[in-house]
Amino acid sequence: MKEKSSIYADFSLLIVAIIWGSGFVVTKNSLNHITPYYLLAFRFMISFFLMGIVFFKRLRKAKLKDWKAGFLIGIFLFGGFATQTVGLNYTTAGKQAFITATNVVMVPFIYWAISKKRPDIYEVIAVFLCFTGIGILSFESNLRFGYGEFLTFICAIFFALHISTIGYFSKDHDPIVLSVIQILAAGILSTIFALLFEPRITKVSNEAVFSILYLAIFGTLIAFLVQNIAQKYTSSTHTAIILSLESVFGGIMALIFLKEPFTIRFLIGCIAILISILTTETKWDFLKKNIEQNNNSGKVKRV
Repeated sequence: MKEKSSIYADFSLLIVAIIWGSGFVVTKNSLNHITPYYLLAFRFMISFFLMGIVFFKRLRKAKLKDWKAGFLIGIFLFGGFATQTVGLNYTTAGKQAFITATNVVMVPFIYWAISKKRPDIYEVIAVFLCFTGIGILSFESNLRFGYGEFLTFICAIFFALHISTIGYFSKDHDPIVLSVIQILAAGILSTIFALLFEPRITKVSNEAVFSILYLAIFGTLIAFLVQNIAQKYTSSTHTAIILSLESVFGGIMALIFLKEPFTIRFLIGCIAILISILTTETKWDFLKKNIEQNNNSGKVKRV
């Protein structure tokens, strides 16, 4: 039964990865019609009100420790989306999708800080490959690390912290309550930043309304609700590897819908990052098993 629940959780997280992959394209388009922090403010507050209506009874029973945990997770959530959305103004959706996915390599090291469990050699190698991929993907011809790529790298750190804290708190807290509270926290912070750092908006275009509703309902409400519930039945690192597939979906959708250029450099950088993700999460166990099976099948029994 536990194994069946784990399979359902993994499949649910795959759906989340597809939704988030499409989010890079939708967000990139929406930034032509609305500023980053107002986009986030609308996105998170609409999601909070919808979730608040549906789960009002559960939210009313939330204790102080639930609010503390939810707000901490929400701070990391806001940090991730703020740096990601602002960064998308200065880089391509395809590049950002793959750099954001590097959070999967960071999760074991954050877990090390929490549990004192040191990363193994595979995770160390993965970090080297990951940063090599980021360098190939992001450094410009004059060896300058672009502003958009820098913000996206910071966003990956925030999302690694977000995944790790959800994994830590979801075992002892109602995941739905955590979802609602973290989205409220992100909404409040987004609103404050929008009012402080961006010009007041007087009108929202139809294109912006579509993007806001898509990101609020699918990219936030449904995706984070599913993530928080699914993480109750699987590990943080397992969650990270599945959610990292958003980079693949995001890169493909950016090439198809945004007509972003496809270059050899882009391909090599993406491959290096994907190999780093596979290294840290699978330890290449599937190759070891195949070699062992081949060796065993080649042995001849003596009578």
